[in-house]
Amino acid sequence: MQKPLQPHDFSLKETYPKIGAVSLMGDKLSNTYDLVEQMQYLYVYVVKAKDLHGKEVTGSCDPYVEVKLGNYKGTTKHFEKKSNPEWKQVFAFSRERIQASLLEVVVKDKAYVIDDFMGRAIFDLNDAPKRVPPDSPLAPQWYRLEDRKGDKVKGELMLAVWMGTQADEAFPDAWHSDAATVGSEAIASIRSKVYLSPKLWYVRVNIIEAQDLVLSDKSRYPEVFVKVIIGAQAIRTRISQSKTINPMWNEDLLFVAAEPFEEPLLLTVEDKVASNKDEILGRCLIPLQNVQRRLDHKPVSTRWYNLEKHIIADGEQKKEVKFASRIHLRICLDGGYHVLDESTHYSSDLRPTAKQLWKSSIGIFELGILSAQGLIPMKMKDSRGTTDSYCVAKYGQKWVRTRTIVDSFTPKWNEQYTWEVFDPCTVITIGVFDNGYIGGGSSVKDSRIGKVRIRLSTLETERVYTHSYPLLVLHSSGVKKMGEVQLAVRFSCSSLINMLHMYSSPLLPKMHYIHPLSVIQLDSLRRQAMQIVSMRLGRAEPALRKEVVEYMLDVDSHMWSMRRSKANFFRIMGVLSGLMALGKWFDHICNWKNPITTILIHILFIILVLYPELILPTIFLYLFVIGIWNFRRRPRHPQHMDTRLSHADATHPDELDEEFDSFPTSRSTDIIRMRYDRLRSIAGRVQTVVGDLATQGERFQSLLSWRDPRASAIFVTFCLIAAIILYVTPFQVICLVAGIYVLRHPRFRHKLPSVPSTFFRRLPARSDSML
Repeated sequence: MQKPLQPHDFSLKETYPKIGAVSLMGDKLSNTYDLVEQMQYLYVYVVKAKDLHGKEVTGSCDPYVEVKLGNYKGTTKHFEKKSNPEWKQVFAFSRERIQASLLEVVVKDKAYVIDDFMGRAIFDLNDAPKRVPPDSPLAPQWYRLEDRKGDKVKGELMLAVWMGTQADEAFPDAWHSDAATVGSEAIASIRSKVYLSPKLWYVRVNIIEAQDLVLSDKSRYPEVFVKVIIGAQAIRTRISQSKTINPMWNEDLLFVAAEPFEEPLLLTVEDKVASNKDEILGRCLIPLQNVQRRLDHKPVSTRWYNLEKHIIADGEQKKEVKFASRIHLRICLDGGYHVLDESTHYSSDLRPTAKQLWKSSIGIFELGILSAQGLIPMKMKDSRGTTDSYCVAKYGQKWVRTRTIVDSFTPKWNEQYTWEVFDPCTVITIGVFDNGYIGGGSSVKDSRIGKVRIRLSTLETERVYTHSYPLLVLHSSGVKKMGEVQLAVRFSCSSLINMLHMYSSPLLPKMHYIHPLSVIQLDSLRRQAMQIVSMRLGRAEPALRKEVVEYMLDVDSHMWSMRRSKANFFRIMGVLSGLMALGKWFDHICNWKNPITTILIHILFIILVLYPELILPTIFLYLFVIGIWNFRRRPRHPQHMDTRLSHADATHPDELDEEFDSFPTSRSTDIIRMRYDRLRSIAGRVQTVVGDLATQGERFQSLLSWRDPRASAIFVTFCLIAAIILYVTPFQVICLVAGIYVLRHPRFRHKLPSVPSTFFRRLPARSDSML
């Protein structure tokens, strides 16, 4: 089945940026920044001042520095009543937008009405030195302040001025002229940062038994269960079958916890005294820092924990506690598992939690986030559309966030990042977002613009891929192109032997196979891990917001979608299309559609029957020739979001509305009834297909079950005759006769069904016994 072509607007485009990795000429300033275009900046490092002149009345001053370059102006924070202030602030001015030749650094005194001029220093940009990393930072110097006439005044200012690129270590924390309109409270939210996901552990709690429970009502049989709480996760066991004061469970409960461990493990033993009332018989608080860590499948030692019970008298809970009973537990932190916080289809990390089990890295992945083109307005500001965009990339535990380019539909980031690669069969995710904090405050969410996934195993080593990826987002109104993002990627292999060995290693750590977790457990634990990661990253500064983390991790990928169901069905049909094409080709051979090909197949068949040792070599040689033939048509570019494959370009509006509906639903009763009827119709078709498959299987079973005594007698007699014939006749003769019979000319065929298929269809099934 030929893959339909993508619309041109939604397709991948190869680009040719002026980067050091592919450029044969030009000024390559830094080997570590060869996947991005070099951007020139004028850096001004304001360190401190001394001996500033105070006010005539009080003798003190509230100084700050104003850095002016053409129409751009940046200011430092001001100090109250300090004549020797220290700022240590860096200002970066983009050389592309510089329209002046002189830099003016002014020291002012903060006042209620008009700030007082205290002195200035002027620099000619043509005299600014050029710094090339990895050179050491430029040493700041003292400059005597001058008045507006050029005469020397009291006070000196220490600063450094130089020309550099985004490779400069001062770049991430500098004030940028591109963001001159951003207020001081939002400056932190626009800077580039690197984040690390918290180290996640599976916490396994094996609840064995309890002893000597103290019941309030000793006249009834207790219905005891255990509830375990870690943070926002709460799981309870089943009610013990032994309804005594010494109940037993022997149940395993799994949780997700992140280092540093902030919430302890709270365990309560409760008695179900009524349908809506549970009585706490005792509780136990266990710090996770003290829990044993396990690296393999060997069980850890068990331990008895004392249960404590708060005494309640006169409606008030007293502080003192008394010994109630004890509980037998086996608790451990499972470090042999990989805690899944992403979908297994596009995971970026598959290593176990315990660092002792990690294997050495196989290479380096480098990503250059160059620019974006054609972004659409994401919000309104001053009665016009605007976009304040930034990029987020996630691979393994490392998240990176570029700086926010303010008010631009064609932002240029030109930032490069590097990751260690431990498994080539992993995926990096790059998302583009609009910064809602600028102009909207912390209550406004960051809007998604689109994302890209790149599987590392599809990349050739040491090759630089430079492409423009379409940013596609599915809305309730349909798929929409939000713009394009230009990336440069390179996968460098440090050990080819180790990388090839990874293809023969299990995808997940061995604990997933020795003690596998159920699909329901993995899905629940994955949701818990996502919540922990989004909460921890949301507490960073600047925060990586919850909506950003959830979009990058595809938190809603498990939700029902009619569109995804159709897409997966056609993916299955695409996989089976090869078998269907082979069956169609064989039918043409049997019906002599092309006599020359059919004769050649007869000759090949006779050779393989006479020389059966050639069968396997012929098959593998055929596969080798197909592989070499397809090498010429191998993909030349990474994968990208495919609207046709996703069935996003031809989806009914109601199906999209259903996909974006909340859970539980918020739609009206009529719409829910219509969707339920549609789901029943689809389920009815699936039910029919499943029933047909069951019917065919039951017919196979009935061959020897004697449900139809005549059919079973015929089959048993046939088996006896076939056994005798096959025993006395050489196997090659049998194969030759059967093959010639199957490939016989259409003149010797008839359109009626064959005897075996007719016999099989007449066999009984159990469908006639169903209500």
